[in-house]
Amino acid sequence: MFKFFFSAIVLLSLVFDCISQTATLKTFPLADVRLLNSPFKQAQETDKKYILSLNVDRLLAPFLKEAGIETKAISYPNWENSGLDGHIGGHYLSALANMYAATGDAEILRRLTYMIDQLEKCQQKDADGYVGGIPGGKKMWNDVAAGKINAGSFSLNEKWVPLYNIHKLYAGLIDAYNIAGNQKAKTVLIKLSDWFYNITAKLSNEQLQTILRSEHGGMNEAFADVAAITGDKKYLELAKCLSHQIILNPLLQQKDALNGLHANTQIPKVIGFMRIAEITGDSSWANAANFFWNTVVTRRTISIGGNSVREHFHPANDFSSMIETKEGPETCNSYNMLKLSKQLFLAHPSSQYTDYYERTMYNHILSSQHPNGGFVYFTPIRPRHYRVYSQPQMGMWCCVGTGMENHGKYGELIYAHNEKDLYVNFFIPSILNWKEKGLRVEQLTAFPNSEETQLKIIINKPQQFAIVLRYPSWLKDGKLKAYVNKKEVLLKKNADSYVSISRTWKTGDVLSIQLPMEIKAEFLPDSSSWVSFVRGPIVLAAATDTTGTTGLKADDSRMGHIANGPSYSIEDAPMIITGSKKNITSLKSVTGKAFTYTASDLIYPAKYKSLQLVPFYTLHDTRYMLYWRYATPAQLESIKEEIRKKEEVQLVLEKITVDQVAPGEQQPESDHNFKGEQTESGVHKDRHWRTAKKWFSYELKNTDAAARILRITYFGQDRNRLFDIYVNNVLLQTVELNGSKGDQFFDVDYELPAEVAKEKLIAVKFVAKEKSTAGGIYYVRLVK
Repeated sequence: MFKFFFSAIVLLSLVFDCISQTATLKTFPLADVRLLNSPFKQAQETDKKYILSLNVDRLLAPFLKEAGIETKAISYPNWENSGLDGHIGGHYLSALANMYAATGDAEILRRLTYMIDQLEKCQQKDADGYVGGIPGGKKMWNDVAAGKINAGSFSLNEKWVPLYNIHKLYAGLIDAYNIAGNQKAKTVLIKLSDWFYNITAKLSNEQLQTILRSEHGGMNEAFADVAAITGDKKYLELAKCLSHQIILNPLLQQKDALNGLHANTQIPKVIGFMRIAEITGDSSWANAANFFWNTVVTRRTISIGGNSVREHFHPANDFSSMIETKEGPETCNSYNMLKLSKQLFLAHPSSQYTDYYERTMYNHILSSQHPNGGFVYFTPIRPRHYRVYSQPQMGMWCCVGTGMENHGKYGELIYAHNEKDLYVNFFIPSILNWKEKGLRVEQLTAFPNSEETQLKIIINKPQQFAIVLRYPSWLKDGKLKAYVNKKEVLLKKNADSYVSISRTWKTGDVLSIQLPMEIKAEFLPDSSSWVSFVRGPIVLAAATDTTGTTGLKADDSRMGHIANGPSYSIEDAPMIITGSKKNITSLKSVTGKAFTYTASDLIYPAKYKSLQLVPFYTLHDTRYMLYWRYATPAQLESIKEEIRKKEEVQLVLEKITVDQVAPGEQQPESDHNFKGEQTESGVHKDRHWRTAKKWFSYELKNTDAAARILRITYFGQDRNRLFDIYVNNVLLQTVELNGSKGDQFFDVDYELPAEVAKEKLIAVKFVAKEKSTAGGIYYVRLVK
């Protein structure tokens, strides 16, 4: 059957005769935690309306179509009918499971039951247990089973990330069973798992690793979950074989090899590593997951908790692209980093994980949903830029799928427990019902607008146990105060930054906690002079204006998720000017406005001095300042000149650009209908490239027929490369790269033929000459 990758795994398979769970703590079922009025409860209700606005039959259409069953409605547009058909359906199952558990809403349960029933009908049409929405998926999977494998970073046998796609169905079925208790979901899941087990049965480890070059979500996590559900170790064996060695091996060696990698491709793999470690007790895999978490959180994460630029890990020592791009942290990344943080916390209850979780939950996840509904893909931190939001019947992005899940599970980690004690991680108004202990806890707070919270105890009979409180990193030592029935309790913080209050608790006891917050300045991790302001766990930002917010509500176009309105010059953005960093947090409260501050003594130029800083999660439909350039008065003019020169080039280029694609980057290539044969991609000097032994192509939009030039970026030391460039099947140029340009990137402009320049869609194709290579191509741009 499968060969194991590491001798340690072979030993573990002999040692563990049963499926074990090794977490130190457990979470409470979502159904045992109810949110009370707060921004989180409001976000949950908004999410529920969004979920209910979707047509279940449209989401099911790809599955019925592939099963040969007449559909009841047409598929949704956007990603749902352009190759990733069915992925939102999988997310929707998870979202329904979360929302039903969190609210008990009968209509949510009805939809979940209906979806599972329909998926079962699809599965029954195929004796081998397959069900999926991937167009032409059945033939593709049969080819894979036969060893016919052509895998790219976002394709498998010319299908758009089919493993990633079907992983959403696996995850949805797992959640429907584990969270919502749907027994039929378990049946469908096991049959689908056996189908995939059989599909891969004759493949070698090398072939499996080739398949894993294609984005595959958390397939290893899914099969580890199936192993835990069934107790059958064959699924755990498959989970290990579906763990990507190219990512795992450096992490096992505690090496950071993440630069340039597609961020959200890697995080689910690591979640899978940790899930396998939970089941097998493999400390090396757990340490690998923890090393990844630390690397991403401490070296690649900004104040709101997000990471990545244009979906990729940028260099840890250079965040300049984060400041400059419109495509900042992706919401899916934070969704997955929270999953990993939860796993690590339950295994080792340290506040480093819950501190990060809290920061990201408030500032990235909560901010990523519009108060009236709609989800954010990218959150730019470019000064004075903005975000765009999905519309229910149009946008079907990955961040819509995870977005529907995010806001239904805020209750998952407010509390945790071991066999005896209760952990309180977050200060969110909520009611916990610990049935096994006969305990009800009501947490009443207006945090963060109030600096205190109260826990009211209702219990069947007096019991001795500890309430273990997180001591947040944003509180100085000695500042957290706790009172039981108005009497102060002596607190001792442990090495994991938790404090324990142990006593015999009885009904009517009230634990009051004081949480005084301070304003701090946080610079980017690369030590550059870009600063954000944080009070407690809450990141502050300032709305600047609402001009030029093109596409604020995204349409169903492939790039509608990007805030493609004009970029305003960073030279003209407000700055923080003060003679000493000691003064940088001297913000002033605005009378009569909660959590609102001014920085008139610090902000330059004068026209921005009236800006007000508020919690970032409250800002919507506006351009904003999240990170500010800091300088001393003596540095001001030289920094302005430095920014001006850089921005002059960038903004002129943006103004003349008609369309562009970054070769080797997943979403830009997908959005431009990438195709190719015998093609490779990679990263050199922190820039992505693509080459081909045969050919590759993109389709670029020329909507207004304004393009006149095709601009290609090359690297000067590439040599022995001979290839043709075609535009709409017209030979544009034969190119020879001979290495003569040295250690630098350079651009070449090619004038488009008049008949091609008139077309609204221009296909650019790079074709290698015999026994040569096309590329490397580092950027493709249509220019006016």
